Amino acid sequence: MQDAGIIRNRLKISAAIENAKTIRAIQKEHGSFAIWLECHHPKTKEEWTKLFKKTFRFTGGEIVNEFLMSIGYLPGSHSPGCDVYKKILKQKPKWLQAATVK
Repeated sequence: MQDAGIIRNRLKISAAIENAKTIRAIQKEHGSFAIWLECHHPKTKEEWTKLFKKTFRFTGGEIVNEFLMSIGYLPGSHSPGCDVYKKILKQKPKWLQAATVK
């Protein structure tokens, strides 16, 4: 707790431990965290946030949004005019697959 280079908030430390236990339970029940995510796909940002808040500790809308954008479950990390956006489309992200199913 004295090391300024680490998280010193006891609640955040406890949340990290509990979230790790939750991930382990999810892996045991579903085979992997990725499969658990897939079981809940597709969802809106609001639905994902509600699920993560129910399942994990210290997870709000911003962290859920950034995490799900980074793994391709939610759009928004790049605008349609961006060169990277075109590369992302070629990867067929989950958010694009959900949009084409509707």
